[in-house]
Amino acid sequence: MSRSLAGKLVVAISSRALFDFEEENRVFEEGDDRPYMQLQLERLDQPARPGVAFPLVKKLLAFNTGGQQRVEVVILSRNDPVSGMRAFRSALAAELPIERGVFTRGRDPFPYLRSLGATLFLSAQEKDVRAALQAGFAAARVYPDSATAADRHPDEIRIAFDGDAVLFGDEAERIYAEGGLAAFQAYEIERAAVPLPAGPFKSLLQALQPLQEMAADAPMRLRTALVTARSVPAHERPIRTLMAWNIQVDEAMFLGGLDKADFLREFEPDFFFDDQPGYCDTAAKVGPTGHVVSGVKNEVKERN
Repeated sequence: MSRSLAGKLVVAISSRALFDFEEENRVFEEGDDRPYMQLQLERLDQPARPGVAFPLVKKLLAFNTGGQQRVEVVILSRNDPVSGMRAFRSALAAELPIERGVFTRGRDPFPYLRSLGATLFLSAQEKDVRAALQAGFAAARVYPDSATAADRHPDEIRIAFDGDAVLFGDEAERIYAEGGLAAFQAYEIERAAVPLPAGPFKSLLQALQPLQEMAADAPMRLRTALVTARSVPAHERPIRTLMAWNIQVDEAMFLGGLDKADFLREFEPDFFFDDQPGYCDTAAKVGPTGHVVSGVKNEVKERN
């Protein structure tokens, strides 16, 4: 009988998001992948340094205890199979129990997300992230140069999410873009009791709930935060939406346009997800960051 990933939190991740392949990637971007393949082959016995998402992956895999596989990590990459060997060897050297991978040698990898039943897709390629989001998957473009501090809070994984266009749809964000702050606040006050539509990362937050509810003596704990530019009186609708979804977050920050990076510095997330490049740029200086390339803000960027 074939094995299945059903019922697990499945993270599909590119090799460049998991490991620091930035030097090798510069060779790859020159256009001909043969020198890149040769370089990876020459470095086959040289484990790659951890990449921006490495701490997140390592901590998520720590939930696989007591004979239960709650989390599955699969390398999903545009790399060729030869380069994939180095990725697997690097994972083995880092004691990451990763046993599955799909390598497409330049072809779009995101179609395999459905076969994997992926909960989350992390990649350094914006094109792949956009396609995955359009197909209905939680996906983010990682900032490979994000600041990392893998040794902080080693027994707890912390994940922070923006609200609109990330956890929630971009309905309210479109009102703000079209009518400004006053129109946005009036709209949100009128609909305070009406749940917001689901955003691309609702499914991930939902899938994290069983991990968050594990016993206090579990080897890894999970803490989540909503970090949003919203402020009073637009704070109520997100809270009521999470209640309607029967989903809890540990912290909620309604910052009214304050720099999120200052607050993320205190929360110390293992990963932060936001749809606005400006917030991502400053957040990446504090910790691992992923750009959720969805919503009206990114449509404007695409048109320009």
